[in-house]
Amino acid sequence: MAYVRAAEREEQIVAAAIRVLGETGVPNTTLRAVAAEAGVPLGTLHYVFPSKDKLLRAVLATVIGDISEALVAGSELDRGMAHALRQGVTSFWDKLVEGGIGLQLMQYELASYSLRSEPGGGLARLQYERYSSVVTEFCEQAARAAGERCAVGFDTLGRIALAQVDGLILQYVADPDPDRARRDLDHALDMLVLFADPRPVPRRASGRSG
Repeated sequence: MAYVRAAEREEQIVAAAIRVLGETGVPNTTLRAVAAEAGVPLGTLHYVFPSKDKLLRAVLATVIGDISEALVAGSELDRGMAHALRQGVTSFWDKLVEGGIGLQLMQYELASYSLRSEPGGGLARLQYERYSSVVTEFCEQAARAAGERCAVGFDTLGRIALAQVDGLILQYVADPDPDRARRDLDHALDMLVLFADPRPVPRRASGRSG
């Protein structure tokens, strides 16, 4: 068997896990099924990910990275937070929602699985903390790049934005209607921009006297 670097092997297994989770669901996914999908011996998978929990956390980290990448892709941060929000969320929707219902369903199942099987739902809490952080950081970067301020705290904006988009995704998963979903997404973004009320930061007057 050809030598594969540890990082590449981990990526290979995580990618296989995402495919299996998306097709069969979190409760029905086994490490054996993931190993078969990845084309690696079960012992190799156990060496890289000794437990299902560790594998699910690696899956979550990869999904978070994909969300962050989708938000940033094509977004012109220096054109203002309103523009960045519309471009970023639309890019995310195009890449990871309309073309990935299985991926979205998997994420809801991850949260449900954690809340039912873990004391305190540690993975679910981490999941939504990371989602919120990604959106918060994106909005803050856009505001800074454009020299703007936000009418509310960026952490609050991130949580509200997440709640809006998360709800629309759940509706889309339950009843995939692309046209309705796009109209609703546009309205949600209009409301979010009004809530954020981004405005240019006033320039400080020079302290020099004549």
